[in-house]
Amino acid sequence: MSEKILQNINSPADLKKLSTEELGELAAEVRELIIDTVSKTGGHLASSLGAVELTLALHYVLNTPEDKIIWDVGHQAYAHKIITGRRDEFHTLRQYKGISGFPKIKESPYDAFGSGHSSTSISAALGMATASDIAGKDNKAVAVIGDGSMTAGLAFEGLNQAGHLKKDLVVILNDNEMSIAENVGALSSFLSKKITGRFANKLKGEVEGFFKSIPKIGEGLLHMAKRAEDSLITLFTPGMLFEGLGFHYVGPIDGHNMNELIKTLQNVKELKGPVLVHTMTKKGKGYTPAEEDPATFHGVGPFDKETGKAAPGSLSYTKVFSSALIEIAKKNDKVVAITAAMPEGTGLSGFAKEFPERFFDVGIAEQHAITFAAGLSREGFVPVTAIYSTFLQRAYDEVVHDICTQELPIVIALDRAGLVGADGPTHHGTFDISYLRHIPNMVVMAPKDAVELRDMLSSAVKYKLPVAIRYPRGGCDDAGLDGPFKDVELGRSEVIKEGSDVTIIAIGTMVEDSVIAAERLQESGVSVGVVNARFLKPLDAEAIINAATTTGRIVTVEEGALQGGFGSAVMELLEENGVGCDLKRIGIPDKFIEHGTQLELKTDIGLNAEGIEKAAKELMERPSTGKKLAL
Repeated sequence: MSEKILQNINSPADLKKLSTEELGELAAEVRELIIDTVSKTGGHLASSLGAVELTLALHYVLNTPEDKIIWDVGHQAYAHKIITGRRDEFHTLRQYKGISGFPKIKESPYDAFGSGHSSTSISAALGMATASDIAGKDNKAVAVIGDGSMTAGLAFEGLNQAGHLKKDLVVILNDNEMSIAENVGALSSFLSKKITGRFANKLKGEVEGFFKSIPKIGEGLLHMAKRAEDSLITLFTPGMLFEGLGFHYVGPIDGHNMNELIKTLQNVKELKGPVLVHTMTKKGKGYTPAEEDPATFHGVGPFDKETGKAAPGSLSYTKVFSSALIEIAKKNDKVVAITAAMPEGTGLSGFAKEFPERFFDVGIAEQHAITFAAGLSREGFVPVTAIYSTFLQRAYDEVVHDICTQELPIVIALDRAGLVGADGPTHHGTFDISYLRHIPNMVVMAPKDAVELRDMLSSAVKYKLPVAIRYPRGGCDDAGLDGPFKDVELGRSEVIKEGSDVTIIAIGTMVEDSVIAAERLQESGVSVGVVNARFLKPLDAEAIINAATTTGRIVTVEEGALQGGFGSAVMELLEENGVGCDLKRIGIPDKFIEHGTQLELKTDIGLNAEGIEKAAKELMERPSTGKKLAL
């Protein structure tokens, strides 16, 4: 691969020295670097490949970083990173201590706004445009949002206010899914060019002045002319909705045609008020395997660059959940499944094939997913809503107001709970314990292994309560998965090992490491008990109080935030029951954890067998204060 052009691109200013033809050559080089890197590191490949020309055109036309580009989600931003001074670091993408897979304001002045969750770009860009207006500046704010992100309510909330405020905001709708007939697209593009050109806008201003100068009938003629112009735009384009929201609609245009992109963006810069530019792109552009299977290459692990094939995946918790839910649904026709635009990621694509009439993909709309589930539940169905832990944060009010207040039976399958690895702080599922366990009527549990996940899911659909099951990203053992489902008694823990010196009470993924730590401590003469809590709510008060009174020392271990987490719940229970005990909590500290492998991150914060062993020894060395509290 020749990098004759790319090796000299150290900032967007260098793009402005290139011809349109050279920009096209640069796009090919950027694509090659993205493919080569992501084949080794994994990442969001298809979306970034589809946005290369758009990225180059934006930086070519705009004056960044003074002009702000706000990338929605960030899946499209790899080319942006490469041409904004991070080319030589790009090989560290998503690696421990390397550059982030998403825009990050601490990483570069060109990253105008951090992203990771969808549909935030329009609201953020509108805030920046408004701030610029108040400060008397004339820099541009441009939001780049994919068509999938437009399904979220937040995007429309931003569009709604932008149309009302009439600030100078540009929204780029990067559309790689919508099918538009070729002739309609061509006509729309033609109309857009005609009405957005500098000369046309100057002419329009002069015509308006002429009409206004005609006594009595001038204003009426001007109104009719404007209505005719608007009708032409909206009648033959998909822009009716955006025009109705107060935006000047431009497009659709070919998002891979550099000349057309540059000319359109140059013209749009001259427009006042909110503008939406509709670009049509192809996910995976330039890499055949990604073009043919964009869903797989949306977020992908390392793969063979020549063939596009990834290494065979091991059994995962997601796959276990998927198989168990199908098995449960075969016996219970009231079970339905819901996802928020993640059928593959949450493992529900298999359910969709098996029970298409009982499967619902609501798009990127977690709030709607929960309340939609509430409606189904109210009518006697048992909705299982699979959402990544980090994305359920967006539906907190709906969980409180629509589910728990009404005590409606719904199962929330919290995939990717805990540290997820390379996607970093926006995607770690570290807060669900804290924001769910304090809600009345909510049951929260976490399995120690794949077999327990199956049993918990089977039991959850019978509890007739709001239930959240949190389970991690990653592989698991397949032992025992062929057996029948076993009922998990509500609020009952599992005592794995008795001890007299200290008790380790762990939840979910941390049970295995706790058992290993206990075995090591036993070798040094320490009698250690181990309890698999299973439930974060309701807690097994009997088992916890017994551990406190038997050993006088408890170590709690959780793959979640310490603030308001499982350890805090244990402390509260002991206080409420007047039981004194020396207690040490292990979990995720009060900070956002960066990206890296799960093993690297857990080692870094001591959330492993070694860390548990160390914490138990430290607790053993403390002077004991455990006693019954005076009431």
